[in-house]
Amino acid sequence: MSDMQTVYSAFTAKIGDVLSALEAEGALPAGTSYANVAVEPPRDPSHGDLATNAAMVLAKQAKTNPRALAEQIVAKLNDDPQVQSADIAGPGFINLRLTPGVWLDEISAIASQGDSYGKSSMGAGQRVNVEFVSTNPTGPMHMGHCRGAVVGDALSSLLEYAGHSVVREYYINDAGGQVDTLARSVHLRYREALGEDVGDIPEGLYPGDYLIPLGQDLAEELGDRFQSKPESDWLAIFRAEAVEKMMNLIKADLKLLGIEHDQFSSEAALHAAGKPDRAEAWLRQHDLVYDGILEAPKGKAPDDWEPVELPLFRSTKFGDDQDRPIKKSDGSWTYFGADLAYHMQKAETADALIDVWGADHAGTVKRIKAAVAALSEGQGKPIPFDVKLVQMVQLMRAGEPLKMSKRSGNFITLKEMVEEVGKDVVRFTMLTRKPEAQMEFDFAKVVEASKDNPVFYVQYAHARIHSTMRKAAAEGFAPSPDNLEMLGAEELDLVKQAAQFPRLVEAAAQAREAHRIAFYLYDLAGAFHAYWNLGNDRPDKRFIVADNAELTGARLFLAAQLGQVIRNGLRILGVDAVEEM
Repeated sequence: MSDMQTVYSAFTAKIGDVLSALEAEGALPAGTSYANVAVEPPRDPSHGDLATNAAMVLAKQAKTNPRALAEQIVAKLNDDPQVQSADIAGPGFINLRLTPGVWLDEISAIASQGDSYGKSSMGAGQRVNVEFVSTNPTGPMHMGHCRGAVVGDALSSLLEYAGHSVVREYYINDAGGQVDTLARSVHLRYREALGEDVGDIPEGLYPGDYLIPLGQDLAEELGDRFQSKPESDWLAIFRAEAVEKMMNLIKADLKLLGIEHDQFSSEAALHAAGKPDRAEAWLRQHDLVYDGILEAPKGKAPDDWEPVELPLFRSTKFGDDQDRPIKKSDGSWTYFGADLAYHMQKAETADALIDVWGADHAGTVKRIKAAVAALSEGQGKPIPFDVKLVQMVQLMRAGEPLKMSKRSGNFITLKEMVEEVGKDVVRFTMLTRKPEAQMEFDFAKVVEASKDNPVFYVQYAHARIHSTMRKAAAEGFAPSPDNLEMLGAEELDLVKQAAQFPRLVEAAAQAREAHRIAFYLYDLAGAFHAYWNLGNDRPDKRFIVADNAELTGARLFLAAQLGQVIRNGLRILGVDAVEEM
């Protein structure tokens, strides 16, 4: 629930009091659970200001029909001086119309709470580990990583705003064969930096020009000491150096997007600390790992396949379609085996886990959820675990698919993208669709000054409010809370829209969906622009009414609070609220 009272939290409490009174009178049984009672805006604004499903969800417990219970609830709500009317709709929904004073108080609440308006204590300090990006440290950040980075960071901010304690974590995949390939690729560039003609980059090595500066750095640091030495002499050194330098590059790229992780966990360190062995021992102890033989892969003739006994995790116990090996036939850990140990490590210090993955990992979700469910048993408490799958982004320019960048290999880097359109455009655009939906990022469209461009539309609303304040100050007017009762129905409709922000923060945090904030801000900006446009035809509806200082002060005060809500929402998304455009 919200730290400070807002319309929705106040009326949720009022309805709770009404239900408690009915319980005391015997109309509801003692100990009735109100967990499913919701207070929200009605789907059709013409039905009222608020709606509640209380009678619908409690009628069964009350052993009566919803309309009969609704009548008892409505009778009590109509006694409330803040309720203009309470009506029953359909099978038992209750619609409330509130007095204008309720909405005027909400304007003052936004002003007094300022940057904290919409913050909630709902999370109760729950420790949530959000792991995102976690790309292999073999190249610079590119567009394939960008959307997941923004989704993970915005989700982390949303959870913090809703009262959770969040750790943003990056898992460095620095133990696989791809890191050896990186080391060999950097060694080639190191030899090149020492003046050797290395010719074309051999097949199987990373060809990107981004490795040239790394080779030059190592040539300066190490001299020619490893130029002609056998691989066994330099592989480990070049692997460690290359991973460190690539991670510095990745961190710098993420910083361009305003993203900084709290924690970096290394897969190599996980292995060195024996964490996978410990996880296996615990799982065997709890009969969740056994030695068995996998079925032959589908479509393979028996003579193509040798049955090998492997340690298998009982993932079928948790809904997977087959048990999964945690080690390969050579005794090395499968990626799943290491991942399982990594999640066990995270579960030691977190109350809930969230992973943000690319949609290409969809096949792994069921088994890793099974693993975390199993490991939760070992923690003595269930660890909620959520995987957010993020679809790839199709890059376009003026409607045409984009040709890839030559200087970076075969991709557009995140750095190139941010340099062209700016951090705010990238971040907001990545949140204009649900993460699991496909999206196009058109370099021409995302910088358009039009209603069809959500980031422009929202930032323009904030800039317009600031421009109005500057104009008003030049003409001798100032925002004032003294005459808010002069505001009419159209202005109160704006307040009603703004007042949804605190409940939306809680709902979005509960659903783990930061994009809901972007959708909400677009709607709020739309309502503001629509009101603004009223003033084009009706001078009496402008924010500055030259011959009425009291009304102007009240409207400016309202505008300032709308700007505050837009700022608070944009801050969650990591987007700047600009003051002029």
